[in-house]
Amino acid sequence: QVQLVESGGGLVQPGDSLRLSCAASGRTISGYSMGWFRQAPGKDREFVVAISWTGSITDYADSVKGRFTISRDNAKNTMYLQMNSLKPEDTAVYYCAVKVKRGPWRSSSEYDDWGQGTQVTVSS
Repeated sequence: QVQLVESGGGLVQPGDSLRLSCAASGRTISGYSMGWFRQAPGKDREFVVAISWTGSITDYADSVKGRFTISRDNAKNTMYLQMNSLKPEDTAVYYCAVKVKRGPWRSSSEYDDWGQGTQVTVSS
């Protein structure tokens, strides 16, 4: 089992940027795909972006494509999410997750371990 801890959330204005981090412990993340999901109040958890274990393949939700960038540093056992041009509709709790088995990247049920989440609020 991998323990995941997200950080970097906060309150920002529309158009601002934030960088989220997801630090893993207990096991190396090397060899496993990882993803970011988010959940806004009253809504289901939704897929944001995923990354292959090498970092060479990524998949972005249309709502964040061109604004968010996922990356990972396997040597540091850490994944990142750079969020630019933030919008009020990006407000949510952001979760990172690790995916051990093969399967669709966009389904939250395919992920094995989750962090506790970090709040991102975009408001003027």
